[in-house]
Amino acid sequence: MGGHLTHLNARGEAEMVDIGDKAITDRRAVAQSRLIAKPETIATILGGELKKGDALAVARIAGIMASKKTSELIPLCHPIALSKVSVDIEADGETAILITATAQTSGQTGVEMEALLAASTAALTLYDMAKAIDRDMTVTDIALVEKSGGKSGDYRRQP
Repeated sequence: MGGHLTHLNARGEAEMVDIGDKAITDRRAVAQSRLIAKPETIATILGGELKKGDALAVARIAGIMASKKTSELIPLCHPIALSKVSVDIEADGETAILITATAQTSGQTGVEMEALLAASTAALTLYDMAKAIDRDMTVTDIALVEKSGGKSGDYRRQP
């Protein structure tokens, strides 16, 4: 990995990276986020007992939808034809929910931002659906877990 910011030109101005000469390769990225809340809030979300409905299903769909709009929301991101996006939601102890988003494509640029946006949007959706019962929730630990494909090779976050 280079030591320079790829979205800046020689004059230090923001620009979209030219990916025209990059090879088309299979690319995959996994990102996570965490929703921290009171144990009773976590149990209510996971048990599907919120008045707004099945929060887990809504959060999964929200994450997938957000990943497809990454280039509209994050400046300088390229529109990407995603071949697959999945959002998994599970308990992480009694006071947290772990959201794991995976994005895949076969293209000229990576899908890290798509996975990160899916994971964070799913967490924010859970927050929105449960805020009536717990406004002290926190969305945290939004991070890239792993990526594969492309010139920079594979990456895996160290625990």
